[in-house]
Amino acid sequence: MTTDYDPIAEQYKRSKQQPWRTFVESFTLMDLVGDPSGLAVLDVACGEGFYTRMIRQRGAAQVTGVDLSQGMIDLARQQESQYQLGIDYIVADARELGDVARFDLSVAAYLLNYASTRDELQSMCDGIARSLKPGGRFVTVNCHPGQHFPDAPSYRKYGFETTVTGDWREGAPIKWTFHLDDGPFDIENYYLSVATHEEAFRKAGFRQVNWHSPRLSPDGLNDREPEYWSTLLERSPVCFIECVK
Repeated sequence: MTTDYDPIAEQYKRSKQQPWRTFVESFTLMDLVGDPSGLAVLDVACGEGFYTRMIRQRGAAQVTGVDLSQGMIDLARQQESQYQLGIDYIVADARELGDVARFDLSVAAYLLNYASTRDELQSMCDGIARSLKPGGRFVTVNCHPGQHFPDAPSYRKYGFETTVTGDWREGAPIKWTFHLDDGPFDIENYYLSVATHEEAFRKAGFRQVNWHSPRLSPDGLNDREPEYWSTLLERSPVCFIECVK
């Protein structure tokens, strides 16, 4: 887990406004989350609270956001101070979540892709499973373990690019470069296979694992022509995973 989010927290917050993140990422993730009314929800790797706030506004009874970056949590708390939604934000490591087992739902936007080894991935999955009640769900959007990034197409028109240096193997780094009006910034993810993820989920105690492809919201077709979205949907760099404890 090498990306330091503290110096890029503000840029990452603004990258959430790229159209693909609204019409594909957010649409698909929130569809999988479903109606959170009355649920206790944990947002792991919550960043500046983008999805944390969305879930609370959709009716979750209790929402807690945790992130390893103090800079991200500071931004999230600033938003909480402004909107007063009743969300708790905590600096914490997903690998070290306690044996609370009090959440009905755990959500993570881009967490597991920071594991560069099987052990790191297992620690993340174990921590999330510990936080959930029996029957609780874990829903995540993740850098796609089934995508062969060395020959991935260009995603530049969507506002980002992916590059791989060196051999394609378990633990290989994947660099994401996001292009904003004031310049680019980089994030490093790591490749671990679908089979490695499946094994980690099962060992953590998840009895059901479902993989989902990204979907385009109807509003996305109003924003851009269908052809614009084809590369992102057909050779997607992201996937969505739903696990049940």
